[in-house]
Parts: sequence; structure tokens; C-alpha cells
Amino acid sequence: MNTEEKPKETVRVWDPVVRIGHWAIVIAFFIAYLSGDEFQGIHHWAGYTVASLVVIRLVWGLLGTRHARFSSFVTGPRAVFRYLRGLMSGKADRHLGHNPAGAAMIIALLLSLAGTTLSGMSLLAVEDGRGPLAGVVATQQSSADPVRETRSYSDDDENDHEYGDDGSGEVLETVHSAFTYLTLGLVALHILGVVASSFAHRENLVRAMFTGRKKPLS
Repeated sequence: MNTEEKPKETVRVWDPVVRIGHWAIVIAFFIAYLSGDEFQGIHHWAGYTVASLVVIRLVWGLLGTRHARFSSFVTGPRAVFRYLRGLMSGKADRHLGHNPAGAAMIIALLLSLAGTTLSGMSLLAVEDGRGPLAGVVATQQSSADPVRETRSYSDDDENDHEYGDDGSGEVLETVHSAFTYLTLGLVALHILGVVASSFAHRENLVRAMFTGRKKPLS
């Protein structure tokens, strides 16, 4: 009689939209971050990619598969703190989909990424009159000065080249940087949370986000 314990079968949890979107956002965000001011074209298109992926994830969170929908995993603060306490004590309940802390992190990351991309596109509109928001954000500045003169940048105006002269470019640049570093901080916390949950529940959550499969709940 064979007494060896058979490995548990896995079940599909994450659909391709969630998995591909997750890793695509990671890649696009860090391309945008690393390209910075030196490679503006790459930086802008990477930012547009992040913005598009965030919109797709928000829509999929309403219309997608079971574990992709926000209604299946978003909880209140009590559940989040209860899970975190359980994680520290080694008694956290395992969830087939996102755990409460992971769910809260997803919402925080989506909001932070939305703020990063929107402030970046607003900054581009104000400074250069370009981008998807150029007709919205820069309307007030351009109406005050309808004829935009062709400027040659010199050392004197290198740090003062907003499309308009009301200082909004400087404010938006500060907001954009703040959201960028907030996102980086959230990413670091997210990685720590994934590692902690993987150890606590003895499953590889990173691999699960590649394969889409996890161990079933016992």
C-alpha cells in the first residue's frame, strides 16, 4: 500500500489580464522611473503605458473574473489590521485570492500610480503644451497668451520653462515627484508583504502571479 502523500493539486486563481497587467505595470513603471529626464520620449510613453494599464485594471476590477473583481477582495481596515496581527503572530488566515492587506496595497498602488501618471501628463501639458491633457490643463495658460512663441532654451531659462508663467509647472513637478516616491515606497512594502505572506502560508506568491495557480484552501 502506497502511503506517500500525493502533492496537492493547484487551482487557477489569477486570470491572464491580472497576471500580464501586473508585470506590465511593474516593467513600465520602472522604465519610466529610470528614463527620468534624460530620455523624455521613453519616459512619456512608459507613463502612458502605466496609465492605460491602470485604467484596464480598474475596469477589470469591476467586470473581470471572480478573484480579479474588487468586490471579492476589498475589505475594511479592521480586516486588514486583523490579518497583519495574525501575520506577525503566525496565525493569519490564508486566502485563495488577495488577502486583506494585499487588497489594501493594490488599491493604494493603483491610486498612487494614477496620481503619478495624471500629474505627469498635467506637467507635460503645462510645461510644453503637449500630451493627452494639453487641451484641458494648459487651456488657462494658453488663453492668457494665445500665441506661443518659439523659444530657445538657454542656461538662464533652463529651470523656468513652464507653458505659462503662473508657477503651476513647479507645483505639478513637486506633486509628480511626491507620487513617484510614494509609489516606490508602496512597492517596497508590497514586496515585504509578499515575502511575509509566502513564508506564513508556505506558498510562492510570486510564482502564483506568473502561473495564475495556487494551492486550494484546505
